[in-house]
Amino acid sequence: MKNEIINWLNLSDTERKLALSRPAIAESGLLSQQVENILSNVRENGDKALFDLTEKFDGVKLTTLRVSSAQVKAAKSRLTAARLNAIETAYGNIKRFHQAQITADIRVETTPGVVCTLKTEAIASVGLYIPAGSAPLPSTVLMLGVPAQLAECPRKVLVCPPDKNGQLADEILVAASLCQIDEIYSVGGAQACAALAFGTETIAAVNKIFGPGNKYVTEAKKQLSQQVNGFAIDMPAGPSEVLVIADAKANADFIAADLLSQAEHGPDSQVILLSDSKILIEKVQSALVSQLAELSRANIAEQALQQSRLILTQDLAQAVEVSNEYGPEHLIIQTENAQQLLAELRNAGSIFVGAYTPESAGDYASGTNHVLPTYGYSKVISSLSLADFSRRFTVQEISREGLSNLAQCICELTDAEGLDGHKRAVTIRLEADSTGQNSTLEQSLEA
Repeated sequence: MKNEIINWLNLSDTERKLALSRPAIAESGLLSQQVENILSNVRENGDKALFDLTEKFDGVKLTTLRVSSAQVKAAKSRLTAARLNAIETAYGNIKRFHQAQITADIRVETTPGVVCTLKTEAIASVGLYIPAGSAPLPSTVLMLGVPAQLAECPRKVLVCPPDKNGQLADEILVAASLCQIDEIYSVGGAQACAALAFGTETIAAVNKIFGPGNKYVTEAKKQLSQQVNGFAIDMPAGPSEVLVIADAKANADFIAADLLSQAEHGPDSQVILLSDSKILIEKVQSALVSQLAELSRANIAEQALQQSRLILTQDLAQAVEVSNEYGPEHLIIQTENAQQLLAELRNAGSIFVGAYTPESAGDYASGTNHVLPTYGYSKVISSLSLADFSRRFTVQEISREGLSNLAQCICELTDAEGLDGHKRAVTIRLEADSTGQNSTLEQSLEA
């Protein structure tokens, strides 16, 4: 486990960039070609490619892709009351937070007789990608399914990698049922993304795909968004990452637990601690060792810790600067002046404030969405919200009086741009008035 302390003050600019680099980017060239081959295979061979690639990557030979309603019903009967209650509780909190994001259409009369409206309409068909390579994630079903349900998307398609028996976890199927998702397929990876974008004999194409995944899924989403007309993705959301800012009085055990909670997601996850206290960092080092030994996924977490960073900063202000430069997916603040630091922090997918706000709460049940931008995209891309499942468009309706009020402005600007066709589309309407009072309109505008 590689966890030496990095003193930020002693690093050159080049070394600082290296310290904040993401581990998966080094393989980008090979990764791009591998994913391109998978996408081409699915585009050309449809369902056959999905069956073949599922057998190759997931080690299971499927005879059907679609999960039946009977399987969903059986899954619910197998869950304990406690497990079912937990899923329903999380569903309720997530639904309450996202329901508050529902907005009404905006209607404004910008000029007398000129009415402009901003309307919102659900995306017709959405694909929800649920990771399950090393651990099924029913929480992600809720994070994607709830806003899709609230937005009233007519078609909601869920894809998820099957286990070695060709099945999806009971929790995933039950969460999908709560979100009224009735189109579920046992397929994952880049091939599932390709099926959602291109369509196959069994899976009809969708308009937009949502959900986090490993580097192959992230690369597939990126390539598909550039290849398929009218197809969109939610965001670049790949391997998980967390950054913790802590001071000398922070609880080292809490911090170690937060770091390991992300490290156990996968070997390509990255965790970072920024602190102005060397003593605190040393305590975290010890806590990481002791807590790691107790994890069921210790091997995975230990691999992720190989690219961890324990960084000593001059003060908390410098820690904020480093965090803003990195732009983490998850940012945890464990300092005495957490609210003060919050005002200075700009780049993060989601921020967790205070000693009793673990990132796990946001992952499962506090109500916020855990689908977040990684790889530094939090600098320009927002966390997933209800708005992502809708499209917004404008409507305008102008009366004759309204057009008359705008005519001088429009014609002056069309003249400036040399677009007399645009000008004529205005003047011809006003000249056509049955009273004949505007027969000399164009001349008056020119005067």
